[in-house]
Amino acid sequence: MSQNSADLPWKVRFFASLFSSAFKFMIRRTDGSINRRLLNFLDYKTSPSPNKPVDGVITTDFTIDEARNLWFRVYTPVPRTSTSGSEVNVPVIFYFHGSGFICMAANSKLFDGFCYSLARLLPAVIISVNYRLAPENRYPCQYEDGFEAIRFVDKSYLEILPSHANLKHSFVAGDSAGGNLAHHMAVKASKSELSSIKLTGVIAIQPFFGGEERTRSEIKLSGDPFVPMDTTDWMWRSFLPEGSNRDHQVSNVFGPNSADISELKLPAVLVVVGGLDPLQDWQKRYYEGLKKSGKEVYLVEYVNAFHSFYLFPCLPEFPLFIEHVKEFMQEQMST
Repeated sequence: MSQNSADLPWKVRFFASLFSSAFKFMIRRTDGSINRRLLNFLDYKTSPSPNKPVDGVITTDFTIDEARNLWFRVYTPVPRTSTSGSEVNVPVIFYFHGSGFICMAANSKLFDGFCYSLARLLPAVIISVNYRLAPENRYPCQYEDGFEAIRFVDKSYLEILPSHANLKHSFVAGDSAGGNLAHHMAVKASKSELSSIKLTGVIAIQPFFGGEERTRSEIKLSGDPFVPMDTTDWMWRSFLPEGSNRDHQVSNVFGPNSADISELKLPAVLVVVGGLDPLQDWQKRYYEGLKKSGKEVYLVEYVNAFHSFYLFPCLPEFPLFIEHVKEFMQEQMST
């Protein structure tokens, strides 16, 4: 990103500079802990709009376990009618937000805006899951929360989803750490019985994977303002079980300690990669690993996209991204 930063809109450059400085000097303490109070102060949260559509989307929050702060926000696009006058069904996306398993939430302004866009532009009903954060809650808390939310919807969908939501066309999606979660949710689902939900695809947006090895892109882009190497190392240390390293099976999913998924029936996967993302080599290895395991997988790369580009609709890659996701979903729903 640094080599082309002058070409980016000022809002993006400002956010990148603020994010990098805040993490380095204020949020991440020298002992490895996190200044959660300051982080929450900086992380503007939004409220749902259950009665009045905003940009054609209604939002409603549902709580699963208040003690764990486990809840989700449903983004429902206003129903469209067919030429015959009936409501047009739309797919359902279980979405998991990014930020290294460390920060942000389902109602953080950036992710809330992104989910509004997905709901309106795809269109789809988005279920954005709020999960516990590290380092206070290490692995496997995030995965437990994520799949519990999926099970909750599977059993209680009639009280949660609108009539035009089609659970037989369900997807799991996520960006960065959420992309990691989306992969593991699909793996969990393939080993479980869901009565109402049929997973049709996985949308992994610049997924957060890693390992002990230093890849070429990590070294070349080590000073990236969004995901610098020292920050991602700290995130893994904060998230993974005590005593583990980055070759843990949840971070290096096709590494030396990985689980064999060749016999699992996984849905098709779309992997979104940015050419200015330090994590791109791990994302491409994920793509190659899925191919070698006999899975249906597609790779989309935006050469000038940095990590988290999808949060900025002003960028030229954003409409391309929406179209690629829409095409992937339509292809999977037609098979």
